[in-house]
Amino acid sequence: MNVIIVTACPSGMATTFLAARRLEQAARRQGWNPVVDMHSQLEAEITLSQAQLDAAELIIVAASPAASAGLERFIGKQVHIASIEEALPDPEAFLLMAESRARPLDSSDLASAAMAPTASRSMASKEMPSIVAVTACPTGVAHTFMAAEALSEAGRALGYPIRVETQGSVGAQDALTEEEILNAEVVILACDIEVDPTRFSGKRVWRTSTGTALKKPRDTIEEALAGAEVQSAGSEKKGSGQQQGEKRGPYKHLLTGVSFMLPMVVAGGLMIALSFIFGIKAFEQEGTLAAALMQIGGGAAFKLMIPVLAGYIAYSIADRPGITPGMIGGLLASTLDAGFLGGIIAGFLAGYTALGLSRYVKLPQSIESLKPILIIPLVASLITGLVMIYVVGTPVASLMLALTSYLESMGSANAVLLGILLGAMMCFDLGGPVNKAAYAFGVGLLASETYAPMAAIMAAGMVPALGMGLSSFIARRKFAEPEREAGKASFVLGLCFISEGAIPFAAKDPLRVIPACMAGGAITGALSMLVGAKLVAPHGGLFVLLIPNAINVPLLYLGAIVAGTLVTGISYALLKKGAQQVETVAVS
Repeated sequence: MNVIIVTACPSGMATTFLAARRLEQAARRQGWNPVVDMHSQLEAEITLSQAQLDAAELIIVAASPAASAGLERFIGKQVHIASIEEALPDPEAFLLMAESRARPLDSSDLASAAMAPTASRSMASKEMPSIVAVTACPTGVAHTFMAAEALSEAGRALGYPIRVETQGSVGAQDALTEEEILNAEVVILACDIEVDPTRFSGKRVWRTSTGTALKKPRDTIEEALAGAEVQSAGSEKKGSGQQQGEKRGPYKHLLTGVSFMLPMVVAGGLMIALSFIFGIKAFEQEGTLAAALMQIGGGAAFKLMIPVLAGYIAYSIADRPGITPGMIGGLLASTLDAGFLGGIIAGFLAGYTALGLSRYVKLPQSIESLKPILIIPLVASLITGLVMIYVVGTPVASLMLALTSYLESMGSANAVLLGILLGAMMCFDLGGPVNKAAYAFGVGLLASETYAPMAAIMAAGMVPALGMGLSSFIARRKFAEPEREAGKASFVLGLCFISEGAIPFAAKDPLRVIPACMAGGAITGALSMLVGAKLVAPHGGLFVLLIPNAINVPLLYLGAIVAGTLVTGISYALLKKGAQQVETVAVS
């Protein structure tokens, strides 16, 4: 692209020269063809030819005041005007902003520039839409913060004021204020789980997924500005129609339930693991600390797993009226030994029952206010409870018994095949739907005291990030400097069981990265199942190994992880062609 860069400042000295040179270098790195018109005493002023003016596709004026830059030459051209101070801190971001915000120059802009020294900011700031966003993923650990960072960086590069709220595993951080929401032109909800949208009533809302926001943040912002629709106070919770990358329907409801259940599972699992410090059977002695830890973890936290899962599936479907019947149905599923499958059925049954009552049952105005606090919870709980007791409970309990019996008694060959399947699923989309499905399967089985699949799932989930870190170390010459830095961060994330650390590599080179990750993950999963590894805590990565008896065969388990990491790291090092940079994303 042919671009003219004009710089000028009151002193006409060093600032003009420095801005011109930095912008010119940044433009060449973008692949542009820049011509610099520098109004400075350090170099002779360049007189632009008519041919250069005609060929210019973009005029960037960094001048204080703008009137000193001879703007009349550029009438009718695509022009972006800003103060010279804005161009110096980050020239590349300034150029991207200028490209996105440029508009045809007219005579009124010349008048504004001549009237006041500060008018050079007028075109840059005119109608700059403010954006607010919320990011949330089921686990609230990696995708939430990586998507937030990506949107923030893209917003700054495009020149839009943007504020991002993260709803992670520790709750809302950097919460949006009422004033920020009021002043926002558009709201971006990059969420894989349901979040309360009522505070955005009356605003233009764009819904997408954390994965789309992470991989295509600039496209997400531009699509939101162009296509967001107003959410009215009386609109349905889900808004109007699916938008770019948004996960909707049963899958999103299930992930919402898993998201709220996960802290319960992690806390309960670690409590059980801590009780094992005193011995595997120590909890059987009443009055001991081991018995108390087991009562907290296995007797309380694990018993709440399925009610919480069902309750928040129903909440995602029907909002707050769905929580009560959902949790009642989930508790019934637990007491009937229907396990996590029964909890999922109870959640959807309660949610859609409550939603149907809310939407289709019309009552006189005098008692309409009783619907959400009396009628819906009562009727939905009654229907859900009766169906669970008389229809669903017994057959699902038999199915869960058969499943757990099969998993506990299956031979080595079948165990290896299951490990290969779960390991490959964990590495296929790095935190996407397939990965989450495998993880939810393992977490659900913990309630039935089936621990082997969870061990294979966590071990395989560490392999992609560890493998990319290893590959960037053993084949350093094939990786550019930003890739090597991304590899270091990826290795640390892998130790913590955050497979998303490999996303920057997979985004740039998916045809090589994903098969290498799946191969390593499948081997790790198979080896974990082969050695009979059992894990009681569903998260924590290698740091769980520091808790005695949290894993029954720690050295063999560690060996399975190392084997898969070597396969992924070495195979990608051999497959990688050359130093192709990846886009690094900071993780809060």
